[in-house]
Amino acid sequence: MTVILASQSPRRKELLAKIIQEFQTMPADIDESIIGELTPLDYVLEMAQKKAQLICKQNPHNLVIGSDTIVVVGDEILGKPQDDQEAFEMLRKLSGRKHQVHTSVYMMNPTRIEQQIVSAEVTFFDLTDDEIREYIATGEHLDKAGAYGIQGQGSLLVEGIKGDYYAIVGFPIAQVKRMLAKFQD
Repeated sequence: MTVILASQSPRRKELLAKIIQEFQTMPADIDESIIGELTPLDYVLEMAQKKAQLICKQNPHNLVIGSDTIVVVGDEILGKPQDDQEAFEMLRKLSGRKHQVHTSVYMMNPTRIEQQIVSAEVTFFDLTDDEIREYIATGEHLDKAGAYGIQGQGSLLVEGIKGDYYAIVGFPIAQVKRMLAKFQD
């Protein structure tokens, strides 16, 4: 059975390669618009599920892994910024505050489904507008939930974390490995 990662994220691909040698990647082009009536945890799980189901329909006899990551500050879900201005606004909201990062993983094959949400808490330093602009100038904020990547220059914005570092990066590999083992039975 082939393992397919329903993602075009280079980070997820790199992290999955730490666990298994052979797998394919296929981008899952779904509508990720934030649905108002869903809680953040329901939303992030639904996005991972939709990605996995889309690719599974095209490859029904394989093991498909879908994943999604969101940043939540207060009650607001911060997805991927559409432009630099939206990234600036997101980073301003995160400045000097704690926020939650939730990454969901949804695995399915013809006979089994496994799903999990892994969360972490991140605290940002108080950031000046110049620090935010300097970070945005790196381009690293593009295609990242909450407009930052903790694995790069975004780490300089972070005062501390509680929880799974790889959940913040976007693919909690220890939990993914344990989930994959359930498909070996």
